Amino acid sequence: MSLPPLLKEILLLLLLGLLLLLLFALYLYLNQTNLIHLPNLPGRELGATPERLGLGYENVTLVTEDRVKLDGWYIPHQAPRATLLFFHGNAGNISHRLESIVLFNSLGLSVLAIDYRGYGRSEGRPSEKGIYRDAETAWRYLREERGIPGHQILLFGRSLGGAVAAYLAAKQTALGVVLESTFTSVPDMAAELYPWLPVRWLTRYHYDSVERMAAIRIPVMIIHSRDDEIIPFDHGRMLYDRAAEPKRFLELSGDHNYGFMQNIDRYRDHWDDFIRLCRREAVE
Repeated sequence: MSLPPLLKEILLLLLLGLLLLLLFALYLYLNQTNLIHLPNLPGRELGATPERLGLGYENVTLVTEDRVKLDGWYIPHQAPRATLLFFHGNAGNISHRLESIVLFNSLGLSVLAIDYRGYGRSEGRPSEKGIYRDAETAWRYLREERGIPGHQILLFGRSLGGAVAAYLAAKQTALGVVLESTFTSVPDMAAELYPWLPVRWLTRYHYDSVERMAAIRIPVMIIHSRDDEIIPFDHGRMLYDRAAEPKRFLELSGDHNYGFMQNIDRYRDHWDDFIRLCRREAVE
């Protein structure tokens, strides 16, 4: 018994739709590295250095356990309140974070900013495991090469860098940790972007900051904008809710990349208060 023409067309369209869905799912699965890591946006060339903004700095090269050379800057402060280990966001490189570096220097912080593998002038190709190794290498550099005690190192990550800072904060006893515009996990983000796909089964990357919050035993500050167009505000609130005391939450306005600049006075004041809190907790 043959099917009616209309039913045949409907079945054909359904099969075609299923095939396209499967092909898209396969694309997402195979291309995750390039979808999650964007080292070539806006480019890998360093556009400027701290010297352009009047800051002295040292160009440093770090070598990871798997022999990848990482490029970074160490910007010293003459009388540092602490040393900030800076993990930047997804796109671009350390030269695109000069506004933040200048701000942190004005707060009395020495700064180590690194480019992950595959970003800027660093060697290699980005991966979750590899970027965690990069973070551990930067921590060891400060501890062993610079002789800075862990309780004088403040961890900071913005966006993707927040997941890196959370990873390190769960493993090391630092002065404190600040997560800005950070997602709870890659599977959570993927499920919001593609609710019609079983993306939690497809994701090979996790960057699971929300699960790591329970292991963090140092002061935490979460910063997030309610207007963030890339990472929903709820992610910041969930991270804050999972964090143990002492903790702070700074709600910003403005977009994902420059919300902190649009709230610069409040932003700076909260950072200053948080540094004071961390130093008090370290003494106690």
